[in-house]
Amino acid sequence: MKNYYDLLEVTPKASKEIIEKAYRVLIKKYHPDLYQGEKRIYAEAKLRELNEAYRILSDDFLRSQYDLELEKEMQFNNTNNNVENNNQKTEEIKNESKKEEFKPHKVGTFMSIVDLTKEIFKKRERKEGKRKIQREDKIAAGLTLLIVLVIGIILWFIPATNGFIRSLIPF
Repeated sequence: MKNYYDLLEVTPKASKEIIEKAYRVLIKKYHPDLYQGEKRIYAEAKLRELNEAYRILSDDFLRSQYDLELEKEMQFNNTNNNVENNNQKTEEIKNESKKEEFKPHKVGTFMSIVDLTKEIFKKRERKEGKRKIQREDKIAAGLTLLIVLVIGIILWFIPATNGFIRSLIPF
């Protein structure tokens, strides 16, 4: 939402007379006949904004409605800023614990499977001695096997590598 008070360079407590004087000064300053080229286009846009701001702020009813909307937006922005600050602090704590930033997976590509496998292997805990095979390990092993099979099938259909793949199969 545009802040018409800032646009007319007045305070929200300004009277109608002050708003009108500010409007007249800015209209003279940004009149399109004073400019040429790109500056003229900017002046025309600025003039439209000034006209809209003056139309709203000069009418008592529209101004009261605008003030209510502006107040609601300010309260909403303050609430959002507090939430964003809390979220930023939480994110900073999370990022400190992470060694690498999260990279989004490339959906629908072969590299997405490779990236997912790498991520699973990085996340698993390293324990000394024997440990039970966890679900993540099974998924990682399955994905690795799937990658090897897909590469083998692709190589099987390429004539130059067909003989090499046949020599790897024991039967």
